Amino acid sequence: MTDLRLAPHATHKKPTGPLLLVVLDGVGLGAGDGFDAVARAHTPHLRRLMAEPGRFMPLKAHGTAVGLPTDDDMGNSEVGHNALGAGRVVQQGAALVDAALSSGQLFTGDGFARVQQRFAAGGTLHLIGLLSDGGVHSRLDQILALVDGAAARGAKRIRLHVLLDGRDVPDGSSTQYIAQVDAKAAALAGRGVDVAIASGGGRMFVTMDRYESDWSIVERGWRAHVLGDAPAFSS
Repeated sequence: MTDLRLAPHATHKKPTGPLLLVVLDGVGLGAGDGFDAVARAHTPHLRRLMAEPGRFMPLKAHGTAVGLPTDDDMGNSEVGHNALGAGRVVQQGAALVDAALSSGQLFTGDGFARVQQRFAAGGTLHLIGLLSDGGVHSRLDQILALVDGAAARGAKRIRLHVLLDGRDVPDGSSTQYIAQVDAKAAALAGRGVDVAIASGGGRMFVTMDRYESDWSIVERGWRAHVLGDAPAFSS
């Protein structure tokens, strides 16, 4: 059995009293300018603790330091939960998907084998997920790589049900992601693969309800993605 006990740290001594872990969501080390809310706030206790020798150490909360694919990827609550819970650097979801796509492992499991049997017999491959390149909730390059991988393995008709994020990307940016999907569809059409967007959704109106417990939002998404019961638009 693996020994999961933490070894003593090389430089930090074990505390003699109780140890309290406090996570201050949204607090970080900024530029200290007029746009740095933490620096401008009245935080005497926090400043005192940070000034005491041995009480303060800055930690990176983004990028490869917390298991994300690159240092351009910002952290968020899910990333922090995983990193703090593991107590060590582990690959986060985006990095795991990158590895599975680049190695082809994603297409070797039993789940994909069952799906492949269906589209090999003339069925349509349906994919649903977030469409953005924010990196926190979605990676557009992974979606396009998944489409490429499925097409290379025999899928001839692929339908995308795209969910527009609206949180980790700028307002109005969805049109550029749709354009990239259209470009991919045009490229694959030359190889006899029919790729198109079949339905769409997003936050707080169709499909994704985070705050209101409003099941009508989820129902509208179900009807659009599964039943095709939604207003139609030309693509």
